[in-house]
Amino acid sequence: MTWQDEIARCARGEVRRDEPLSARTAIRVGGAADLLVRPSDPDDLVLILRACRDLGVPWFVLGGGTNLLVSDRGVRGVVLKLPTGFGAEVIEAPRLVLSASAPASRLIARAQQLGLVGCEFLVAVPGTLGGNVTMNAGTRTGEMKDLVREVELATVDGAGFVNAEALAFSYRSARLPPGAVVTRVLFELHEGDVAKSAAAMRADLERRRATQPLGQPTFGSAFRNPPNDYAGRLIEAAGLKGYRVGGAMWSDLHANFVVNLGSASASDVLALLSIARARVSEQFGISLEPEVRLAGEWADDAGLF
Repeated sequence: MTWQDEIARCARGEVRRDEPLSARTAIRVGGAADLLVRPSDPDDLVLILRACRDLGVPWFVLGGGTNLLVSDRGVRGVVLKLPTGFGAEVIEAPRLVLSASAPASRLIARAQQLGLVGCEFLVAVPGTLGGNVTMNAGTRTGEMKDLVREVELATVDGAGFVNAEALAFSYRSARLPPGAVVTRVLFELHEGDVAKSAAAMRADLERRRATQPLGQPTFGSAFRNPPNDYAGRLIEAAGLKGYRVGGAMWSDLHANFVVNLGSASASDVLALLSIARARVSEQFGISLEPEVRLAGEWADDAGLF
């Protein structure tokens, strides 16, 4: 019996072999997963994590597929994808416990229904709530650490809530315990003018649609903004706005967005990221830090981009 057979045998949820991942990522590139597993509930997830540990099989969690570049060669081991509605919602306003698999729009919708505000910045943030937590996603007007009070984590030892402070939130990052998967998130909002909140979100979306390539496959921001500057300004100043490699291009609308023109490979995208990082370093002495994470099999030097 292969390791794939062993994990398929213990999992109660959906299991798919050699599952293409390109359609599951925002940039729409990448190869297949050896095994894609969708756990049925937190207990099922814990059993799968234990099986991976016992069999020595690597795993990683696929959220909304934003800020993720999957290798053209695919991903070895198990890719975990929490299904919609994973874990029970608990609403005790102004506190809300939502599934890590839910999109940010779920929190916004719930807040509007309950007369709560404070999560307006999330209207511009793609991906799932779990992924948003692990990257402390946000904008200039707010970030996840402002809203998160507790996080439910699953490990081989079981599932339980920890205080947000344990994640040591910082700019675009959070520190999860090794081997932990975010399953639910406890948010705290506050009462306010929901009409004013909705109007602010509409205005934000309109501004972003005019200045960002939201109608094309893209990560969102590829690099973090360095202190007192903007990655997009630096990439444009380096002469790369509209620069193309294969089927991928630095957007001519916003220079910190890589877009897939329809035929891009993961290698094309990685080349653009590497070129931008090198040119900005050479011309301005600034080392851009990627928001994009690499997944799968890459050449030994891919992590240096």
